[in-house]
Amino acid sequence: MTVVIATQLREDRLEYLAAMHASLTRQSVPWEAVIAIDGADPARLPGSLARDPRVRTLALPRPVGAACARNLALNEVRTEFCNWGDDDDEFHDTAMAARLQVLKTEEVGWVAGYSEDLHPDGATTLWKCPTPPGRHGAGDVWTYWNDPADTIPIGPTTILARTELMRAAPMGGLVQGEDYMAAVGVTCLAPGIVLPQPVYRYRKHAGQMTQQGEYDALEAAARQHAWNFGRSLRTALAVPPVVGSAVS
Repeated sequence: MTVVIATQLREDRLEYLAAMHASLTRQSVPWEAVIAIDGADPARLPGSLARDPRVRTLALPRPVGAACARNLALNEVRTEFCNWGDDDDEFHDTAMAARLQVLKTEEVGWVAGYSEDLHPDGATTLWKCPTPPGRHGAGDVWTYWNDPADTIPIGPTTILARTELMRAAPMGGLVQGEDYMAAVGVTCLAPGIVLPQPVYRYRKHAGQMTQQGEYDALEAAARQHAWNFGRSLRTALAVPPVVGSAVS
């Protein structure tokens, strides 16, 4: 399996990126990582990642934003399964093994779980996504997102999915909320399973995107776009094709 991470190698995130890598080294199953370096100097990559042969980098010649960087990195994935990750977060120690086992034994396209907020003092707070544990049909996850202003129905970075499915539902072309698009797309295109256990740690810190002043200005529009996308995709997939119709 492969974890895809986009990063601008900001000084205040290098320690967090190294912690993300450390969380991967604690996994009990084989893994790779593709790091999309978004217009930054690759020489700034923390040494622990630079020395690890399981970590491959895609150095982009100019900043393109998280959505584009992640999508371009998806081209470099060479494993059957894939997971998005952020450069300031961590994976739970059992995240990969628990979800891979289900993916390999059940006929589903994705497996997700809960996440934990990771606070500056090291404490964690469990976040249970609105989508309940268990198996869900294609498009069902979106139904737990009643209104764009509500909590998103599933944590995008908690989703481990088949790589071909992720390529069919990549990050949407937004400057924020692109991960909402990916989560809605993957869960609309294939059935999946939510496990009642934490698989991801979402770090709370002053430099995270959601703490920046300009974040709120576009959040409502980004959520509305992702919500509309999920509704439209679910509707389109539910409409049976017209057999034998002519195209004029």
